[in-house]
Amino acid sequence: QVQLVESGGGLVQPGGSLTLSCAVSGRTFSTYTMGWFRQAPGKEREFVTGISASGSVTYYADSVKGRFTISRDNAKNTVYLQLNGLKPEDTGIYLCAAARSTYRATLAASYNYWGQGTQVTVSS
Repeated sequence: QVQLVESGGGLVQPGGSLTLSCAVSGRTFSTYTMGWFRQAPGKEREFVTGISASGSVTYYADSVKGRFTISRDNAKNTVYLQLNGLKPEDTGIYLCAAARSTYRATLAASYNYWGQGTQVTVSS
C-alpha cells in the first residue's frame, strides 16, 4: 500500500517561510498526480496546490498564488511545498495526497492516498 509522510511544519512569524516535504512509498510515485491540502480547526479541507505526474503542470489556489511553490523529485519519491510570505490565515494542518488518476486535481475526491499531515502555524 502507498504511504505518505509529511514533514517540515512548524511555527513561523507572518512573512516567514517553510518548506514541507512529502515522502511517498512504492514504485509508482512517478505516475501520481500529487497535491497539498490544508485544514484549519472546524473548517473544510481546502485545496492548496497540485502537480502533474511529470511535474510539467501545476495548480494553485488563488489564495496562495505567488507565495507557494509545489515541486517534485520523482527519483526521490518526494513532493515539496515551499511556503513564502506566510500569513496567519495559512495556519492549519497541511496534508499531502496522491491520485492514481485525476479528473480534477483541485478536488479532494480525486485523491486516493493521504498522509497524516504536518502542522503549520503562522503567528507573531
